[in-house]
Amino acid sequence: METNWQEILFTFFGGLGIFLFSIKYMGDGLQKAAGNRLRSILDRFTTNPFMGVLLGIVVTVLIQSSSGTTVIVVGLVSAGFLTLRQAIGVIMGANIGTTVTAFIIGLDVGEYALPIMALGAVLIFFFKKHSIQNFGEVVFGFGGLFFGLELMSDGMKPLRELPAFIDMTINLSDLPILGVAVGTIFTLVVQSSSATVAILQGLYAEGILDLNASLPVLFGDNIGTTITAVLASLGASIAARRAAAVHVLFNVVGTIIFMILLMPFTAYVEWISGLLNLEEKMQIAFAHGSFNVANTIIQFPLIGAWAYLVTKFIPGEDVTIEYNPKHLDVHFIETSPTIAIGQAKEEILRMGNYAVQGLQETYEYLKTKNRKNAEMGNQLEQAINSLDQKITEYLVMISAESISSADSLRHTMLMETVRDIERVGDHFENIIELIDYQEENKVKLTAEAMEDLTEMFTLTIETVQKALTALDTSSLDLAREVAEQEDLIDKMERKFRKKHILRVNEGACSAQAGIVFVDMVSNLERVGDHAVNIAESILGRRS
Repeated sequence: METNWQEILFTFFGGLGIFLFSIKYMGDGLQKAAGNRLRSILDRFTTNPFMGVLLGIVVTVLIQSSSGTTVIVVGLVSAGFLTLRQAIGVIMGANIGTTVTAFIIGLDVGEYALPIMALGAVLIFFFKKHSIQNFGEVVFGFGGLFFGLELMSDGMKPLRELPAFIDMTINLSDLPILGVAVGTIFTLVVQSSSATVAILQGLYAEGILDLNASLPVLFGDNIGTTITAVLASLGASIAARRAAAVHVLFNVVGTIIFMILLMPFTAYVEWISGLLNLEEKMQIAFAHGSFNVANTIIQFPLIGAWAYLVTKFIPGEDVTIEYNPKHLDVHFIETSPTIAIGQAKEEILRMGNYAVQGLQETYEYLKTKNRKNAEMGNQLEQAINSLDQKITEYLVMISAESISSADSLRHTMLMETVRDIERVGDHFENIIELIDYQEENKVKLTAEAMEDLTEMFTLTIETVQKALTALDTSSLDLAREVAEQEDLIDKMERKFRKKHILRVNEGACSAQAGIVFVDMVSNLERVGDHAVNIAESILGRRS
């Protein structure tokens, strides 16, 4: 009988596409159902590596992606939320959490896949409550996962009879290192270890691969999944690159250990399969789970050593953006509210420096179009938002205490100032988005427009810096200079708008470029307004 390759390929890759979509859809639904607070949960509860392992398991089960968890961890390390040691624990936990998908697949409820998807569709489309719709996404994704698996399995069945695949099985059994390479490369391509493990379960269940060939492929799948974290760390901070390197190191070392112990590990899988009377797919699930749990237990005591090793391997002084406050000590609130207000002021100045850095990164992004500047600007804006929340909470706690009239004035000024700085962050974020739009739509700004933006950016950054120095030193002279410079910024904005209209009328500037330019100068003008608000608070005449 002639092999219908078109049917095999269409069925297999169609099933793979449905599987990948479904697992992402299910993970998105679980994440939304969890309140989308995973970053704050990781930040709050990863007090030590052991807690990191537990949280890595929980978060990965919630979002159904060890790669997704690791990418979040890389971001948190880059932002200064997590130390490298804490991150290593989370990465280890993520490897354990991802095995849950293999156990779900091992349940083999494929014949109910379509009615499960139908139920999910009903929950999504016939209910308006968001919590029910989120649950519907989980149900639909769960059904789609099994439907995709069924299609992949159907596509793989004819391969059992092909001499080429029979030879491949023999080669993989005789050369385990080849199996590791196959698993690694395939997961690098698909970028989902859950998908490649699911395919492996199908190949094993159909008898295309035996256990001796399957286990090395399984180990390779764990190495291949590290590519996502590596890609996420490119261009990120040194700490983020170190976290990604640990992910690679952890899985490579684990694979080496288990390749050395391949014969006893194979015997263990056969023993537990016979003991629990496991079906083929569940045998691979148990092997996957046992590998990752044992690997974590073996390497957990080495967390300090791995952190030291990657620090030596990836040297350099890391520059991280500290999201968490440094000066807000709650003990001062009751014992000395005056000192607490001073602490809040120090934290606001640090937040203000982030705003200045964000403006500088935005300006560099405008000139160079280097994505690193945009990413740094966005991280600074997130840090500003985080500090805004923490400082405001701290100031609210101070307001509950009995404070003098002078302290009350300082307290009110700081409450207003923290909001102004937060708005500066919003405005440079807006400009970053405008530059993104400019790049995506190939919008060209004229040389004259760039000169105008350079002049306005320079003056605006200088004005914000002066406002913060005035706040730090309580300098009335500097505050007056800020007010004068803000007048110049206002005049500059009106002048540049008029020049822009002339350029459009003369055909030197496109309508799209005009919109981008006007929105940029408008955002810079608003930044000037917030700088003068800080200055007027110092002058005592803020409206």
